[in-house]
Amino acid sequence: MTVLDSLKRRFARPPEPVRAAVAAAGDPDERVLAWGTLTRDEGWLVATSRGLRAIGSHGQGSGVGLLPWHEVGHAAWSSAGGGGSLAVTPLAEVEPGVQARQEVRHYRFSVAGDLPAVVRRRVDETVVVSSRSPLPESGGVLLVARRIPGQAAREWTVVFDDDAQRSDPVAREAARQKLAEVVALDQP
Repeated sequence: MTVLDSLKRRFARPPEPVRAAVAAAGDPDERVLAWGTLTRDEGWLVATSRGLRAIGSHGQGSGVGLLPWHEVGHAAWSSAGGGGSLAVTPLAEVEPGVQARQEVRHYRFSVAGDLPAVVRRRVDETVVVSSRSPLPESGGVLLVARRIPGQAAREWTVVFDDDAQRSDPVAREAARQKLAEVVALDQP
């Protein structure tokens, strides 16, 4: 990529349907940071100041709505030419302090632009601490402290490697103890 191409991309305005869809979301503080054009004229995946939005080719949301940055558990980029693919694993709170991985969402791009770098930076900025801990019998948990917009305190959560372990009383108690230990160490 030439310097001129890089400058053009940096100062390019988002497509009109992207601007309109983000404006229609109703949050005057939400702004477009980067966007990638999806293959087969499916629209765009847009990184905003609030999270990820999938916007259809005519400006309508594709049913995903906003996936806030602190609910992105994992995002993996694979490049291919000017495009590539992004696999996003959302997290959902299943009970207080416990999150579960949701079905992976796959996006394929004809042009990705700055989207992969922005997604990486935004997700990384939400994670304050991340620590994997084994469970007594098998498997483990991920203990994560994240910054949540609008909240002064970090939010600590547990994500089980295997969702079935959430119903195991021994695994739940071990995870609860591990979480209590890291939260206690995190207090000033």
